[in-house]
Amino acid sequence: MQIVNKIIRKLGRQNYSVDPGLTRKDMLIIAFEKFCQMFRGFLLKLFVKKSGGLLFVGKRCRIKHAHKITLGRTVMIGDQVEINALCKEGVIIGNNVSIHRNTIIDCTGVIRELGEGLEIGNNVGIAQNCFIQVRGRVKIGSNIMFAPNVSIFSENHNTASLEKLMIEQGTIRKGVTIEDDVWIGTRSVVLDGVTIGRGSIIAAGSIVNRDVAPWSIVGGVPARLIRSRTDNTSR
Repeated sequence: MQIVNKIIRKLGRQNYSVDPGLTRKDMLIIAFEKFCQMFRGFLLKLFVKKSGGLLFVGKRCRIKHAHKITLGRTVMIGDQVEINALCKEGVIIGNNVSIHRNTIIDCTGVIRELGEGLEIGNNVGIAQNCFIQVRGRVKIGSNIMFAPNVSIFSENHNTASLEKLMIEQGTIRKGVTIEDDVWIGTRSVVLDGVTIGRGSIIAAGSIVNRDVAPWSIVGGVPARLIRSRTDNTSR
């Protein structure tokens, strides 16, 4: 176990240790799976714009426009992840980032209007079944936790005119910014134009349609302040 922990720390996970309850058979199964992921990652590295280290890729992934993707060290892309990286600024993914099973990153829906770009910082975990729509620019900081089924939308539709069909009125793109050290709970939705401040927590099932101040805990539909992490005063 000590050897495994040393390898993991050399890959960039300084405070990470495997559970001592894992058996040798468990470790062999995990090691074989990681070897297969590394092999698929090696093949993908031939097509991405830049990769700074090890890349692990799961089964049945769909990566489109890989030449627009820049990767840091130790990136894990889980089974059945879909990434469409077609956008103006490309997709930048930092060090020690995990994108888990069935997550979709969609940078461009229609080619008449490309998405802006996506930037993900270091030490970010995106759990299963998340959806990140990159129409406006999406910036995700470092040390972020996405629980399963989180959705981010960076575009809205104009609806002011009653004379035109809504589908003909164009879109608004303000973008989404998530600052460092944020935890977003399961099934939360973050809408276009929102900035989530550093150190904030988004409660499960929330719809965030306005900015969240740093160190806040918010929840609800729409999300409202529950309390600040800097004090114990309920609001």
